[in-house]
Amino acid sequence: MRNYWSYWSEFGMMAIEAQTVVGLRMMKLAQGGAGAQTEAVRMIDEKIHAGQRAILQTMSGRSPASVLKGVHQKVRANRKRLAR
Repeated sequence: MRNYWSYWSEFGMMAIEAQTVVGLRMMKLAQGGAGAQTEAVRMIDEKIHAGQRAILQTMSGRSPASVLKGVHQKVRANRKRLAR
């Protein structure tokens, strides 16, 4: 059985990175213009797809840790993209 500490660690890091993404997105949206419009559409589209993906993975028997890892990878990719 996997150590529960690693689950909480993964979740905690994802939560911190998600808050960073929220802040970076808010700055992007506050700038306005075409970039803000694109980011707003991307943000909503990602939320819908991420929710659907998580539900389907859970229904197909994937472990919560596996689902969390996939979400964390998307959050990390957004942080890197927005920080440029």
